[in-house]
Amino acid sequence: MKTVRQMASRLVTRGGILFMQLLALVPLSWTRGLGVLLGWALYAVVGARRRVVDTNLALCFPALSTEERRRLNVQTFVYFAQAWLDRAWLWHAPKAWVQRRVHLTGAIDELAGNAPTVIFLPHFVGLDAAWTAVALQMPRPSTTIYTDQSNKLVDRWILRGRRRFGNLRLFGRAAGVKPIVAALREGQPLYLLPDMDFGAGDSVFVPFFGVPTATVPSLSRFARLGRAKVLPLLPRITATGYEVQVLPAWDDFPSEDPVADTALMNARLRDYIETMPAQYYWVHKRFKTRPEGDPSMY
Repeated sequence: MKTVRQMASRLVTRGGILFMQLLALVPLSWTRGLGVLLGWALYAVVGARRRVVDTNLALCFPALSTEERRRLNVQTFVYFAQAWLDRAWLWHAPKAWVQRRVHLTGAIDELAGNAPTVIFLPHFVGLDAAWTAVALQMPRPSTTIYTDQSNKLVDRWILRGRRRFGNLRLFGRAAGVKPIVAALREGQPLYLLPDMDFGAGDSVFVPFFGVPTATVPSLSRFARLGRAKVLPLLPRITATGYEVQVLPAWDDFPSEDPVADTALMNARLRDYIETMPAQYYWVHKRFKTRPEGDPSMY
């Protein structure tokens, strides 16, 4: 029975990957339209995750009415679905198509040279488009920290997609800090996505939208150990693809206080989110880990 289930799972996975390969060849407007339908379907069917999004929005935007929050919740699911389907053309469409649809803007000169650089890439739904945009224009190798997927076929598919352009080196969390810092000091930019709840173990509680939130101080830590500048990268879904904005490097980061640095990171992230609130990854239980004695938010 277990073997039958495994075979069925592999067939479903292969079918899903084939669907994405075929979807890569259709007009973008069709993909985005399908994303609208899928987003509404997910909103309607996945009640538990819909409630997670609503809780996050209520905590972060208390001034919104129930109806305003509902509309933002629906928009979140639509953007989430559209960004997921966009991986079809990001990872499988001809390179020229990707170049027409993904545009890198802003302080692009900050990516030139070999200065140690930590790229702060928050969990906006277009994060896969973000490193595609940089990889298409930046020839030097870069690194990131990667968590293996339990489904090995999906894992290989994701890895191939994210390494399609450029030279992206992946470190598992078990690799530790030393090889990552060594690569950073050698001039390999580090993509860091520290804005999720990784549990209490390595986190500090600092405000996020005014709520004490478990946050890993890794941005401060790697910037300090790597003697690196911090460069925010913000992907935005547009009607024609993505605009990926490179912001100027922070000139006051890191300090000698990693907790203060992490609070500053969350404060600036809040500013970024408020420019496109429906495109943030609200489906994640960002406030799951609570200070001792506090009740669950979910």
